[in-house]
This record gives sequence, C-alpha cells and structure tokens, in this order.
Amino acid sequence: MNSSGKKARALGLCSGGLDSMLAGLILRDQGIEVEFVTFETPFFNAEKARKVSQMTGIPLSVKPIYAVYITMLKSPPAGYGKHMNPCMDCHSLMFKLAGEMMQAQGFDFLFSGEVVGQRPMSQTKSSLRYVEKHSGFEGYILRPLSAKNLPQTIPEKEGKVNRDLLLDIEGRSRKRQIKLAKKFGITDYPAPAGGCLLTDKGYSDRLKDLFDHQQGCTEAELHLLKYGRHFRLNPQAKLIVGRTQKDNENILKYHNPKKDTVIRLKKYAGPIALVPHGAQKDSIFLAASICAGYSQAPNFAAVDVQVTSPNGEEVLKVIGIPPEDVRKLLIT
Repeated sequence: MNSSGKKARALGLCSGGLDSMLAGLILRDQGIEVEFVTFETPFFNAEKARKVSQMTGIPLSVKPIYAVYITMLKSPPAGYGKHMNPCMDCHSLMFKLAGEMMQAQGFDFLFSGEVVGQRPMSQTKSSLRYVEKHSGFEGYILRPLSAKNLPQTIPEKEGKVNRDLLLDIEGRSRKRQIKLAKKFGITDYPAPAGGCLLTDKGYSDRLKDLFDHQQGCTEAELHLLKYGRHFRLNPQAKLIVGRTQKDNENILKYHNPKKDTVIRLKKYAGPIALVPHGAQKDSIFLAASICAGYSQAPNFAAVDVQVTSPNGEEVLKVIGIPPEDVRKLLIT
C-alpha cells in the first residue's frame, strides 16, 4: 500500500533466473501488486520465465518481438558484447516495450532483477544508466536487489515503494541471493546464466555470416542457425547438414519449401541437408556430395541423392566428400 492508500502496481522484466524471481517477491512482500513480462525472440524463449511464474504465483505475459528486435540487432547503437549480443540496447528496447505496457495497463513503475556489478559489461552503473535513459522511461525503472546503490526512482520518491525494504547487493557473489531465496522458501532455481543464444560463439558466428551474405532474414532462418553443421559454399550459397535426428526434424520444421532445397540419400542412412534459397547446379552437386560424405554410404561409392526444390524432385548421382576435406567450408 502506498502513501495515498492505493495499492501500487509494478511490471517486471523476467529472464527466468533467481534474481528476477527475488525482485518480484521483494516488491510483493511490500504489498505491491506485481506482474512479469518476458519478451520472446528466436534467441531467447520464455520457458524459464513460465516456471518462475508457476513457482511464485506472479502472473506472466509473454510477448513475441521478432520484427522490432531484428531491426535493433542489425545495428545496435551501443555495439555488441563479446559475440553478437547487444545487451545494453536489448535491455533498453525491452524496457521501452515494457514501459508502453505500463502506460497502457495502468502500472506505476517497472522493475528487474539486475544487480550492480554482476555482469562486467551490461550491469555496471553506467550501463544501467544508459539502459534507463534510452528506454524512454527514466526514473521509472527500479532494481530492488541493488536499489540502495542507485539513485532514488520516482516510485520511491512518491511513496509507492519503501526504499528501506530494498537491498544494496553489488558484485558477482550470489550468497545474499541464495540466503534470500531460502527466506522465501525457494529451493529450485536455475544457475545464473541468461540463456541467450547471442552470447554463444557458434551461434553468433552463424548469425554474422547470415547478416554478411543476405539483406534480410526470416524468423525461421534464425531458428535454423541452432541446428546442424553450417557450411558457406560460396557468397550466394549456404548448406546446413543435420548431425542428429533432432537436427533433421528441425531442419525440415523450419525450412521454406517454396524457396529452399532439401537433400537426402535414397538408399543409405544419413543426414537431411538444406540449401536455403536454393543454389546453382554446381553448388547443389557440392552440397549433395558433402551430405553423402556424412552418411553411411561406403567411401568413394557413387550414390543416389534425392534433391527436392520448388521446381520439383530429381535424383543426382554423387560421390561423398569426406568431412575432413570440407572442414574449411564450415562456419565456425
């Protein structure tokens, strides 16, 4: 209950980690009505956030934001982190979108589980300040776990939040969070890690290659970057070769039959291979030979490979290329 006698309402960004959970519970402990929102992209899903919502009873909204996110990702004003992760501009965008929800749905302020100094690039005081300024909701973003190490926010000044009941956690140690979790009866929570694919080197290398070789991309193409081995055959052609049955299933799930070419062996067990957007005949022969090289076909045997494209089906006879001979084409 705030100083006016009206129950305050807060909307929090939820990554699905312990810190997000604690931030919501700390505010709820003050009598504040809290809800979570998670913004879903091909790089980050809401699975952990849904578990947090179930564990805490804090309502969760999940909002897909592919279109606006990809625009930011191609040219983040603050640049990238170690890989293709635009953490500061990602957080700014998500707080901007959450702020628009706050205004539309009558929340009083925003919050997150960010801790000063926990992450060396994205959670310094200067980076938190950058996020707040560029979100468009300066003064309305509360970080309950580190609030006493940061300037007072508008909801604190207005009496909607009791600053004395907020914390001053700083740095990478998680001892205080673990102790607080016990206080709230939380025993099952994920290890500290964002789970964002953009912080993964392999995924980031594939994404950079995609951005370097084509103007736009679909959401499905970004999902395809998660599966199989990726080869750059030439500036116009790329090949994806499944490594497992799950890879094969997801390659077929996310491919576009109106544009892409699918390759598979006819008589031998082997991977599904995909040439996104198709390619010239010589590149398809190379792709089919690489696919055969990863199959169970005998070495140096001529094998039949089925090629399915928007133009129909055909069978090519190729000799598999050993994987070690095409390693130089791998996108790493």
